[in-house]
Amino acid sequence: MEWYFEYIIHQNRPGVLGDVATLLGLLGINIKMINGLAPQRRGLIILSDNHSKIITLKRALANSTTVEITALRRPTLIDRINLQHGKMIHRSPDNPNTFRFTRDDLGMLVDFLGGLLQKSCPVVGVRGMPRVGKTESIIAACVHANKKWIMVSSTLMRQVMRNNLTEEELADDCVLVIDGIVSTFRASQKHRELLKEIMKIPIPKVIEHPDILLREGDFSPDIIDYTIELRRTEDEEINYELVCQNFSSFDIS
Repeated sequence: MEWYFEYIIHQNRPGVLGDVATLLGLLGINIKMINGLAPQRRGLIILSDNHSKIITLKRALANSTTVEITALRRPTLIDRINLQHGKMIHRSPDNPNTFRFTRDDLGMLVDFLGGLLQKSCPVVGVRGMPRVGKTESIIAACVHANKKWIMVSSTLMRQVMRNNLTEEELADDCVLVIDGIVSTFRASQKHRELLKEIMKIPIPKVIEHPDILLREGDFSPDIIDYTIELRRTEDEEINYELVCQNFSSFDIS
């Protein structure tokens, strides 16, 4: 059975990792993956066939002045991606289901979104300013998840605004990609009706500019399971007031 084991180092001296690895070896716990996540913070995926060994590990390090356990649990998708990339996905302090990335983290974003798309049928909102790489990241994540991407509305190469979908396009191996701006400001009545229908269908959906779709499309915020924010830099402001002034500047996502 896999466990996610994370600790911070209070006394950074030579041999700390060796001491931890030795303890795991004495307990008969194998290390499957290990990486540094931040200064003085390490994460591991460990393997143990006996839950009592995990309890013993926790007790053995409980009074340590060198390291402090910050996590010892079954690994999540985020844990695995953090370890794979050697840094931590940033969550919004106001909403734990909102995840923040910059363009430097595109590989991490693709792995994360691809992992979400492999789970049941999530609805994911992707926020970001124009030309930051939202649509390209969504397509890459679909490839990563081995899913077909179906553009319900988009301006990636040319404007797309579908009025109907085939049964094959609503299959489990498809992801519906919706541009919230195109689907509200430029939508026909048939397109709006299609949106309402597909929102009721349990199939993965990714919505670019979800703020606009929720505000103008008469949808409840509860339809969004996860929100991803993509910025050029950490301090870039995502300002949708620009859309009200000149939404044509968002033609290329």
